[in-house]
Amino acid sequence: MTEQQDQQGPFLYVVVCAAGVAADVGRLITAAQERRWRVGVIATPHAMNGFFDTAAVEERTGRPIRSAWRRPDDPRPFPAPDAVVVAPATFNTINKWAAGIADTLALGTLCEAGGLGVPVGVLPCVNETLAGHPAYRDSLIRLRGTGVRFAEPRDRTRGEDFGWERALDLIE
Repeated sequence: MTEQQDQQGPFLYVVVCAAGVAADVGRLITAAQERRWRVGVIATPHAMNGFFDTAAVEERTGRPIRSAWRRPDDPRPFPAPDAVVVAPATFNTINKWAAGIADTLALGTLCEAGGLGVPVGVLPCVNETLAGHPAYRDSLIRLRGTGVRFAEPRDRTRGEDFGWERALDLIE
C-alpha cells in the first residue's frame, strides 16, 4: 500500500473477538476494501491466539493488528475511525462493553466509539443458550440505546453463512 493510497477513503476499525468464525475475517476486510474503506484491525487478546491468520490480515490491510495498549510516547498507528465494526462479537465482549469495562484495547476502543459519534455495527456470534442469559439481553438493550446497530444472528449449526458483508450494511 502506498502512502497516497493510505490517505484516501474513510477508515474502518474492525474489532475481532475469539470465536471460531473469526478464521474468515478476511472476507469482511476484502468486502470493506471493495467498498473503498481503509481497514485497521483490533483484536481481543484471546482472538490473537490462533483464531485467525494474523499474517494474512496484516498483509491484506498493510497495517499491524493492534491488541495491546500503546505506550504514551508511541504514535497512533491508525487514524481516527469513520466507523467501527465488531465481528465476530462474543457474549463476553458484548457484556463487558455494555458495562463500560475497558480492560483490553478492543473494549476500550468500543467504549470510546460511542463518544466519537461514528456508526458502530455488530455481528454477534453467541449461541442460543448464552443469548438467553438476562445479562446479554440487557446488554443489547443498553448498546442499542447508544445507537449501536446489531445484525440478526445466523444459525451456523444449520449451515447459514455468517454473512460478513452485513456488518458493512449496518454502518453505511
